[in-house]
Amino acid sequence: MKICGLNKTTMLDYPGRLAATVFLGGCNFCCPFCHNGPLVIAPEKAGNISEQEILKFLEKRRGILEGVCITGGEPTIYKELPRFLLSVRKLGYQIKLDTNGTNPGMVKELEREGLIDMVAMDIKAAPDNYIRAAGVQNPSMEAVFETADYLLHGQLDYEFRTTAVKGIHTREDFMQIGKWIKGAKAYFLQSYRESQEVLCPGFESFTREELLGFLRILQAEIPNAAIRGVD
Repeated sequence: MKICGLNKTTMLDYPGRLAATVFLGGCNFCCPFCHNGPLVIAPEKAGNISEQEILKFLEKRRGILEGVCITGGEPTIYKELPRFLLSVRKLGYQIKLDTNGTNPGMVKELEREGLIDMVAMDIKAAPDNYIRAAGVQNPSMEAVFETADYLLHGQLDYEFRTTAVKGIHTREDFMQIGKWIKGAKAYFLQSYRESQEVLCPGFESFTREELLGFLRILQAEIPNAAIRGVD
């Protein structure tokens, strides 16, 4: 398992908990607007931290940190993930998994084994716009649908989220997303932000007014939808 980074303290990545975030390299998507580009295209150059180092750090922070967020890249590409999360769980931490939803079997296994407490699933775009948003020709939509449905109708805590990118998304995307995950208990619309880490720089952000327009569309189907990270 390729561990590329560790954010030792965050109050943003795990809602309601003081947490650490572990970044895994590698992904089965290649989203052009990905803000963790180096983790996707060159994880071997993005850093290298051993599992033992992570666990040693978490051992020292017991009683201070409450949770651990596992992100990427795409964490579920690693068959070793359950074993690692078991070690984290034994230290007493709550665990949140970030995923693109392409491995529903892994998500189900992790819940069944009691190894995750929350899932944050990226909804990349409307289903018929996934090829462009995910940057791959076969974005495994059946798997994505299965994971979303599992979260919508299961007991596991979750949130869905979409990063809105001008040039990728349109009003139609949010009309379709609202129908797809209708009634979701938590959905966040996030604004794209340009940085040196973006996989394909050059995209633009929507204005706050444009985002509010998308939000109104979404709230017709997802009353709890909200905008995150925009002043």
